[in-house]
Order: sequence, then C-alpha cells, then structure tokens
Amino acid sequence: MSGSSFNGDLPAPLFALPRLKILDLSSNNFGGHIPISSSSGPISLEVLDLSYNNLSGTLPATAFENVRNLNLAGNQFTGSLPASLFALPHLKFLDLSNNDFHGFFPINLASESIPLEVLHLEGNKLSEALQNEQTFEILKNLRELYLSSNQFSGNIPTFFFSLPHIEWLDLSRNFFRGEIPINPSSNLPLSLKSLRLSENNLSGRLSLIWLGNLTKLEELDLSGNANLVVDVNIPGWIPSFQLKVLLLSGCDLDKSIIAEPLFLRTQRHLVVLDLSNNILSGGMPNWLFTKEATLQVLKLGNNSLTGSLDPIWHTQPFLYSIDIHMNQVTGQLPANISSLFPGLAVLDISSNNITGHIPQSLCEIIHMARLDLSNNKLSGEAPACMFTNYQGLSQLKVSNNKLGGLIFGGVNNLSNIDELYLDGNKFEGTIPHGLSGILKVMDLHDNKLSGKLDNSLWNLSSLVVLNLAGNLITGEINPQICDLKGIRHLDLSSNNLTGSVPNCIFIELIFLNLSGNSLAGDISFPFFNTSSLFALDIRHNQFMGNLSWVQYLDNIRLLSLGGNKFEGQITPEVCKLMYLRIIDLSHNRLSGSLPACIGDISFKGGTNDQIFESAYGYIYNGSSYELRGFTFATKGNIYTYSRNFFCWMSGIDLSANMLDGEVPWEL
Repeated sequence: MSGSSFNGDLPAPLFALPRLKILDLSSNNFGGHIPISSSSGPISLEVLDLSYNNLSGTLPATAFENVRNLNLAGNQFTGSLPASLFALPHLKFLDLSNNDFHGFFPINLASESIPLEVLHLEGNKLSEALQNEQTFEILKNLRELYLSSNQFSGNIPTFFFSLPHIEWLDLSRNFFRGEIPINPSSNLPLSLKSLRLSENNLSGRLSLIWLGNLTKLEELDLSGNANLVVDVNIPGWIPSFQLKVLLLSGCDLDKSIIAEPLFLRTQRHLVVLDLSNNILSGGMPNWLFTKEATLQVLKLGNNSLTGSLDPIWHTQPFLYSIDIHMNQVTGQLPANISSLFPGLAVLDISSNNITGHIPQSLCEIIHMARLDLSNNKLSGEAPACMFTNYQGLSQLKVSNNKLGGLIFGGVNNLSNIDELYLDGNKFEGTIPHGLSGILKVMDLHDNKLSGKLDNSLWNLSSLVVLNLAGNLITGEINPQICDLKGIRHLDLSSNNLTGSVPNCIFIELIFLNLSGNSLAGDISFPFFNTSSLFALDIRHNQFMGNLSWVQYLDNIRLLSLGGNKFEGQITPEVCKLMYLRIIDLSHNRLSGSLPACIGDISFKGGTNDQIFESAYGYIYNGSSYELRGFTFATKGNIYTYSRNFFCWMSGIDLSANMLDGEVPWEL
C-alpha cells in the first residue's frame, strides 16, 4: 500500500497478522512509532518496508527476528544506531538511510559474522569510521555498503578493501582525509563493481593501474578531492575493466587526459563521463562520438578546451546531456544538431566563444529540458520555434549574446517554458499582446524593448521573477500588476516609466527595483508589503513624502531612496532595522538633525545571514535567481558592485540633503 497518502499512526493489528510475510507501507505520511512491543515476541514478517514516512521513536529490534529485508529509509529516527539490529540472525538487507542517526557504528555487540549483504546508512550524521580488524570478520558477507553523506573522518579504514564479496562501496561526501589505502601490492576484492570516494579531503596519489585486476569494475567516482593526484594515462596499459561511469571532476587529474587520451580510448562502454572543473587542455573530444558510443552524459565544463563541436560524423542516439560550459570552444553549432543528438534533454554550452546563428534544427529536439547558450557571441535572430516547440523546457537561457530581432520571435504563446533568460542582447519591439504561458522567471533586462507594457503581461500569474530593467519602455504601470500574487522579484529599473506606482499591498515582494525612471507620487504610505521586503531601490525618480514608513521594513537589507524629493526628518525608528546593510538617502530634501542612534546601527546582516542569501538569489523548487548587483557611492564615486560584494559591505549615504545640527559622535 505504498504511495497511498495514508497518515496518522501505523495500524498495530497489521503487525500481528500471523501469516503475513511482506508488508509495504512506504511513501505515505504515517507518524509516531512502530507499534510493536519487543516483549510480545518476534513478528511473522520477513519483508518490512516503512521507508519515506514520518516515523520516529525507538526500533524494537528483537521483534524483527524473522525479518530478512528491513527498509526504514527517509524517516525521522534519531539517536544511536540500534546495536541489536546488527545481530539479527536472518537480516540480509538493511536500509536506515536519510534519518538522523549519529555517533558510532555499533558493531562490537556481534561476536561473529552476520548475514547482512546490503547496508544503507547514507544521509545520517554518523561520525566515526570503523577501524578494527573485528569489523572485517563481522561484515565479511557484505556485497553493498553505502556510507555517503555522513560525518566520518580520519583515514579510510583498509578493511573496506578487504571485504571478500564487496561489489558496491560508497564513502562519498564525508570528511575522510589522507591517502586512499590502495597501492600496487593491494589485493583488492575481484568482485568490486563500484567505488565512490567523491567529495572528501583525500590526498596522495592513486594510479588507475593499481585497479587493473578489477575486471568487473564499472563505476569510479573520485570527484571533489582537490588534493588527490589521479594518474590515468599509463603508456602501453590496456585495462582489464570497461567502465560505464567515470567521475573525475575537481581532482588533481592528468591534464593530458583529453589531449592524449591513452586511457579514455580504451573505455568503449562509457555511459557517464565527468571531467569538469579541472584545467584540461586540448581540443573538443569529438572522437568520443563514435558509431558504437553508448555515452549518455558528458560533462566537460570549467576547463580550457578549444576547438569546436564540428565535425561530428555519427549520430549519438543515447546522449541526453552535454555540458561544456566555461571553456574556449569556438566555431558554430552544427546545422544538423538535431540529427546528431536527437535525444538531448540538457545542452549547456555557456561561457565559450561560439559564433554564428542558432540553427533552426535545434527546435526539433523536442524533449529538451534545459538549454543554456548564454555568454557566447551568437548573432542573428533567435528562431521563433525555440519559444514554442519544446514540450517541457524548464530553462531557456541565451543571455549576453548579440541576438536581435523581435522579442520572443514575435510569438505570444510561451506555454511550455519555466525560466526564460533573454537579457544582455539586442532584442527589440514591444512585448507581444495576448502573452500567455507558465513562466516563473522572465528576464529581459538590457535589451532595446520599447513601447508600453501590454496588460497581458500581468496575466502570467505564475511569475516569480520579472526583470525588464535597462530597456526603453514607456508609459505607466497598470494596477493589474497587483494580479501577480506570486511575484517575489520585480525589476523595472532604468526605463522611461511615468506616473504613480499601484498600491499592491498584498504582494509579498522580496526584491523591488524601480530606480532610474520618472515615477512620482507621495509614498508616505508604502505601495508594497513592507514585512517581506529585503531589498528596495527606488533611486532617481520623483517620489515625495516623508520617510515615516521606513520603520516598517522589518527585514530590509538594502534601502536605496536617493535622488528623489523626500523631505522631513530622518526618523530614529530607522535605527531599529536590525538587518540593514546599505542605506542611501542622498540627494533628497531631508532636513533637521541626524538621529544619534544612526551610529549604533548594527549591520547584522553579515556573511552568515542565510535569510539574506535567499533574498539575493530567490529560491523556489530548487531554482535560484541571481541578481545583477547593486549601486552605491563610495568616497564620492558611484560604483556598481557584483552581488558577491553585498555580504562584505555596509554603508550609509546621507549626502546632498538639508541636514543641520552637529554630527553625532556615535558615528
């Protein structure tokens, strides 16, 4: 009865059925404890799956005497691992992953080997590795051991590589340090198929020739160990294994692995290859795309590769993800890209030197989920079919190129795109009438858009981020903007907007930038939900009124009101804004004396302010939006800083007002 939306407590009578052997209640919303009493004797169950519920409490291990398969993953169990579980006479499969267990591995209770073959403990807070020889004897029947995403530290125990039947060993994402206990004389278990050691603090050297006897090895992951030297190219060596998964991202890798692919040419069955985040040289390895290639995922991002994606002679029907971002790749995209890579779901060629037009055939790859062509030198018009053909595009990004023509290619139906980034180009025209779609992010900043904002723009009810900054848009902001109930980031800065700002008091904006327009009106009463706002920039407009409303900006980090017509005194209440980092009240008509408490503003919103982080990169469903930066006067000069500077800076600009009295000594 998995995935049936049950909730409440587990029904105790189920566990008392005398002939029931298999019980699966996984992926529900059951809470509370497992309704079994250790004193009532063992239950009849042999297979029990309660994974991915909300269970907690103690585990009645002695009642599981007949169980051979126990899955409690994805619950809320805490405390130490129950030692009695590891002494159960028939247990072969145990999954306690993604709970909150911590402390030691309770293996010392057992005095002889246990039947356990598969053990999942990943995603807990276990903190000490197994060190003694006794462990080897106790766990010698293990075939699969998963300890990733814990807090194990120290050196990797040698006995892991002495388990006689081990096939899958995953020690990734821990704090292991030192050398990997493998050397030329190691007698590694010939059963080993998968070895994952990524994202630790490993150092020393590992030569792949030391794994030469592992004829069944299919997966090797050493990524994220920056100080681990990995020797790959050994002249004349032909490995006895054929890897399917090779992950060597961000380690001290042979820089010639692509330029002189002695090793890679021997691996003819690769499915996933990740060599990203190294300083690899050489041309694009188009020789990987053979007629017999089985490659599905290729990651070569953040290297120094040159060459182009042409020529490619053979169709790659299995390849669904290509990521070559941040290299020095040149040339044009293949005109027949859809026939070369018909199954692509992810294509990231961003931050290269690719030129030419976007090929029309790119639209024919209908299963594309993420397409990033940003930060290149692409020119011409973006094919209109890019905005209509894809069945479910989560992200389309062509930022910072030389693309032109009508925005969206003149079409108005953007129904299948979640995030759309067309910023930093030369798109022109007005935003089309009758706009529709399911967009969450629309970023069109720094283009040549003109005309008034069509009212259909406010019908995109799913918008979370709207950025139209740096265009030539005119007219007023229609009150229908208040229909965007889910909007959190709104940037209409550096346009030619006029009139007043509609009162959208119920919209919970996090970031609002209206600077550099000709907006006016008295905003003594704010036109937004003050409690949700983290950043407000309305500089260089013609707003009037006093600043009494500022005191209600409880979560504000950046407050830029300069270059308007605000008047009156600076209220001492501004000193109570406990997260404030940047405040610009310059070039207004503020008068009176400066509150002494200004010198006591704490500027608490520092580098550890996680709430602030969400403001400067709003996150929804795993996605984030990067802001462009912020502008502030430093020693009389105006600078635009990147967003990364924000958490390192604090500042007050009160210049060019009509303040009088003494400068408070507290400053």
